[in-house]
Amino acid sequence: MSFSPPQEKEKKERKMKKRSKAPLMATLLSFFLLTFVFQFHHKLATRIHFSDPSLRLFTQPNSNSNPNLPLQHTASVLLQDWQILVFQFYPSLEASRRFSCLFRDNSVTPARATSSDDAFVCPMPRRLRLRRPFYSPLLVASDNPVRKHYLNVFPLMLRWNWIVYESLSTADDVIVFAKGVNTKQGSNRPASDLTCLFYLSDSRAPFYTTAATSSSQEVFRCHHPDLNALPESINQIFVSLRISNSDYSSDPLPSVAIYAPPSAQAVVQQKMKICACTMVYNSAKFLPEWVRYHSAIGVEKFFLYDNGSDDRLNLTVNRLQSNRFDISTRFWPWPKSQEAAFSHCAAINRDRCEWMAFIDVDEFVYSPSWSNSRRPNRSMLGSFLPGQPRVGQVSIGCYDFSPSGQTSHPKNGVIKGYTCRRHAEERHKSLVRLDAVDRSLVNSIHHFGLRDGYEWGKVGWARINHYKYQAWDEFKVKFRRRASAFVPDWMDKVNPASRDRTPGLGFEPVQPAGWAWKFCETNDTRLRDLTSKWFHR
Repeated sequence: MSFSPPQEKEKKERKMKKRSKAPLMATLLSFFLLTFVFQFHHKLATRIHFSDPSLRLFTQPNSNSNPNLPLQHTASVLLQDWQILVFQFYPSLEASRRFSCLFRDNSVTPARATSSDDAFVCPMPRRLRLRRPFYSPLLVASDNPVRKHYLNVFPLMLRWNWIVYESLSTADDVIVFAKGVNTKQGSNRPASDLTCLFYLSDSRAPFYTTAATSSSQEVFRCHHPDLNALPESINQIFVSLRISNSDYSSDPLPSVAIYAPPSAQAVVQQKMKICACTMVYNSAKFLPEWVRYHSAIGVEKFFLYDNGSDDRLNLTVNRLQSNRFDISTRFWPWPKSQEAAFSHCAAINRDRCEWMAFIDVDEFVYSPSWSNSRRPNRSMLGSFLPGQPRVGQVSIGCYDFSPSGQTSHPKNGVIKGYTCRRHAEERHKSLVRLDAVDRSLVNSIHHFGLRDGYEWGKVGWARINHYKYQAWDEFKVKFRRRASAFVPDWMDKVNPASRDRTPGLGFEPVQPAGWAWKFCETNDTRLRDLTSKWFHR
C-alpha cells in the first residue's frame, strides 16, 4: 500500500474540480447562446419590414399550383393571447362555407367568422408557439382538403403592436392609424419624423410618398398622393408609414390598411343632431336595453366598433335594425385601441352628425328632472346641448353602481337589476361637437381635444348611471379580457392606485368576500322607476 504526499493529493483534487467545472461551463455557454438566438428570432418575428423578401401583403398560390386550390389572398396578424387575425383582401368567400387556418407544419385550426366579411380569427396551435419566426397560416375551405405539396407560400406573420392597421380619406388628407410609432402615453413623435408611403398590392416599392402633417396617439395625417401618378388599372393600394431618426428609419411599418382616394360625396341635406359611438366586446346581451333607452331620449344613430366579439353580435344588431333602430357596426379588432376608434368615429362622421355621445354600453345618460315625465321624448338629450356655438363639448358626471346583491346577470337588464351606487361622482363622459374636434383627433375616451376658439362646458343637472361593478361572473371577464384602452391590463402588476382599477381588488380574478354588496353606499332606484313607467316593464 502506498500513500501520496499532501501536495500530490491537493493537485489531484484541483484537477478533479477543474474537470467537474468544464461540463458546467459548457452548459452555461450553450444556455447563453440559445438565449441570444431566441431573442434574435423573437426580434425578427416582432418587427417585420417591407425589405424582408419573405413578406407579402397577402398570399397567393403560385401559377403552377392547382387552380382549384381553395387558398385566399390573405394577410395574418398575431394578436394577444395567441389569436391570429386573418384578412382576405379580395372577398370571394361563400357565407355558407366553413373555413380553417392551415399552418406550415400542416396543423389545422378552425377559422371563426367575425363581424367583418373579410376577416377571420383562428387560434395558433400550441406546438408552434415556441418556434420562431412565426409564419402566417393559409385560409382554406374546411370541406376541401389541401395537399401539403401545394403549399409553398407561408409569409412571416405580422404583429399587432407594429403595424399600420387602418386608413381614412378626407377631402383634404388621409388619416392613418398605426401601432408602434407613439408608444408612450402622452408622448408623440414629431410629424416631421414621418412619411406616408403608398404601394400597389403587387409591388414592394412605393409609387408615391407624402409628408405627415400630424402625429398624435395612434393617429397620423398625411397629404394625399398625386392621383395622376396612379396606373390606369389598379387593384388595391396600401398605405404605410416610415419613421426617420430611429432604428427603423430605412423600413416602413407593415400594413394591412387599404387606401381609398377621396371621392365626391353626396351632399348631406341635414346632419343628424345627436349620434352615439361606443366600442363593444361580447356586449350583445347588453345592447338592446342600451339602444332602446338612448334612442327614446334622442340618439338618432349608433356607431359600434366591434373589438373582436364572438357572441354573435351581428344577429343582435340585425334584430335591432329590423325594429328600425339605425345602427352600423365596424370591425375594430385591435388591442388597446379605443382612443383610436373614437378618433376614427369622430373623423368619419363629421359630415353626418352634429354631436356625438361617446359612452359605453354600461352607461346610461339620465337627468333627475325627468322623473315627472310620463313618457320619454327625443328632445330630452338635446336639452343638454349648449346654445352658445363656442362650446365644443359638454361633460356629464358619472356615478358608479354596485353589484347591488346580484349574483348573476339580471334577467330584466342592468337598470332594473343594479340599484345601489357609490356616493361620489367618478369621472365623466362627453357629448362632443364634431366640428370642434382638434385636427389631431386626440382624446382620452372621456373627452376630446378641441380646436382653438372652442370651450368646454358641463351639464351639472344631469348624470350618467355607470353600471360598472356588476355580478361577479360578468365583472371577472375584465381579467380575462385585455384592456381596450391604452392602460395596463387588469392582471399587470403596475399602477395599483389607478382610477381604472377597482378599489381593494388585486391583480387576480378571485372573487372578494362580500362582492355582491361591495360599493353599495346609496340606494338609487330613480332610473329604474322611471323606465318602468316609460316602457311598462
